[in-house]
Amino acid sequence: MVNRMERRELHLGLNVLSDGMHPAAWRAPYTDPVGFMKPSQWQQLVQVAERGTLDAIFLADNLHLAIDDNGKIDQPPLALDPIVLLSTLASQTSHVGLVATVSTSFEEPYNVARRIASLDHLSGGRAAWNIVTTAEHRASANYGARPQPPREERYARADEFVEVVRALWDSWDDDAMVADQGSGVFTAPRRIRAIDHHGAYFKVAGPLNLPRSPQGQPVLFQAGGSEGGLELAARHADAVFTSQATLPDALAYARDLRERTSRHGRPADAVRIMPGLSFILGGTETEARRRAFELNELAGDRRLAIFAWQLGVDVHELAWDRELPPWLFDKSQLSRNSQGARDIVLNLARRERLTVRQLLDRIQSWHRLVIGDPEQLAATIAEWFEAGAVDGFNLMPDVEPSGIEAFVDHVIPILRRRGIFRREYKGATLRDHLGLARPSAVFPSGISLPSPPTRLEVEAYSLAR
Repeated sequence: MVNRMERRELHLGLNVLSDGMHPAAWRAPYTDPVGFMKPSQWQQLVQVAERGTLDAIFLADNLHLAIDDNGKIDQPPLALDPIVLLSTLASQTSHVGLVATVSTSFEEPYNVARRIASLDHLSGGRAAWNIVTTAEHRASANYGARPQPPREERYARADEFVEVVRALWDSWDDDAMVADQGSGVFTAPRRIRAIDHHGAYFKVAGPLNLPRSPQGQPVLFQAGGSEGGLELAARHADAVFTSQATLPDALAYARDLRERTSRHGRPADAVRIMPGLSFILGGTETEARRRAFELNELAGDRRLAIFAWQLGVDVHELAWDRELPPWLFDKSQLSRNSQGARDIVLNLARRERLTVRQLLDRIQSWHRLVIGDPEQLAATIAEWFEAGAVDGFNLMPDVEPSGIEAFVDHVIPILRRRGIFRREYKGATLRDHLGLARPSAVFPSGISLPSPPTRLEVEAYSLAR
């Protein structure tokens, strides 16, 4: 259980993938197949999220276009750049957080620090960066076609990447910008400094060309459940977007992460644990299962093909009504995708002896799948939260925008009646929503920056000019 003195509050984000989480979402008769390219649909989604007092809208990313052997794609891509899209949505909202996924594999720390800090300034303190590493070779082909380094090296690079970004965010003190028109003093002396980083992967002089952002540092999410991902989260993250299929697995993950976080000198509950939660919602369980059946029929064997790709196997090696092939459970068989998420699926399949069809009735894109009515969905959310396995969830509706509208209209009121979810925002920043303190500016070594200049120092600096 989480040991917080104050009453815990559930945290909910909305994870949006084009037209919804289900592979057949774009084919549903109640959605626009190209709505993911229209500003009006995104505005509707983010405004519904804010109406429901959700913590944040969470955008994944994909750095390549998957084209099949026939030269076509059979579902909408993740097409829009997350930071560009969230910058647009910032002007349509006033409270909901804005989480952008950016990979450390193909970027430079200075660019990421600047873009996320810009979003934090323009949104009034609602920005977050979801840190991922990228293993997909098709993405690498778009960025110089260099061979992808081993998993351990990708996470070592990511760790240094985050250190540099955080140092750049702290290269201005909170009070560095004076902007005194009368005296002509724009910045206080000695309140901006280079970071002079020289590491194994990056050399960055700094400082950042932006003042410190409204949140001090934008919120850091981390997605990934492998050994490297857990260590990265324990050291740096404010929140994690993880994959969990069962309550026992979720409890074990929470214990592991909190122990690691403590070993890094942080409070055990410093990181908000928010696994993905896929759902298909109906007015009754019968209606929900009918909706699931109709979507599954539209998807056909596409669901099987996606599952095979995620597991890193050929689709012909899987059969709907058979268990997974035994060799898949060999720990030496590493996935090209998320190793932590893959292990969760394999653990569930082995523990309960599930066929592929049964697995895909329990999980969707690595994440737990709930099919039911509002009371059932609220009950499963409350069970995991009250057990201390999670701090909340990233919601992954089957079809957008109808999925999140139904959740806000019918599930949120139940969670509020249970007393575990807010009725209104109590602050304006994403850190406020997540119950995170505003960090003070420190160097990566943990040495605090010098104290602010005195009034006499500022006046002397002004006279000298």
